[in-house]
Amino acid sequence: MSDDVVASIRIEAPPEAVFRFFVDPDRLVRWMGTEADIEPVVGGRFSVDVTGDDVAVGAYTEIDPPRRVAFTWGWEGNDGVPPGSSTVTVDLSEVDGGTELTLTHRGLPDEDACRRHHEGWTHYLGRLATAGEGRPVPDDPMRARRGVRADAVADRDK
Repeated sequence: MSDDVVASIRIEAPPEAVFRFFVDPDRLVRWMGTEADIEPVVGGRFSVDVTGDDVAVGAYTEIDPPRRVAFTWGWEGNDGVPPGSSTVTVDLSEVDGGTELTLTHRGLPDEDACRRHHEGWTHYLGRLATAGEGRPVPDDPMRARRGVRADAVADRDK
């Protein structure tokens, strides 16, 4: 297996709207995470507490609205995929009034890390499509099992 993870999804929203879900912390936590500390400029911080216990940390490496955003990625306290050790690139293309999103995650260390990240990205891109299309995003089972409810995060962000 390659050390690349590729996941694609179609979202019924324009690329400009979908792009904002990667550079606006309030929009980001609607589909992934409980908190986001981001500075969406090249070299700026990318930190997302994905589950309430698992914090992804990196830096933005490319910002090309509304076509592409890229950032390094890794987990606090994880020697297998340490902060900034891999790269996530998100490409957005307008297709018939919607967006075709392709996420490529490169530099993961092994097959197990690829499998786990593919499962995670598939889960979260489905949630992004829901949020991007303006539909209510259900509680995230990844964080609900740790006692954090999506509606509590949404209420906090109002």
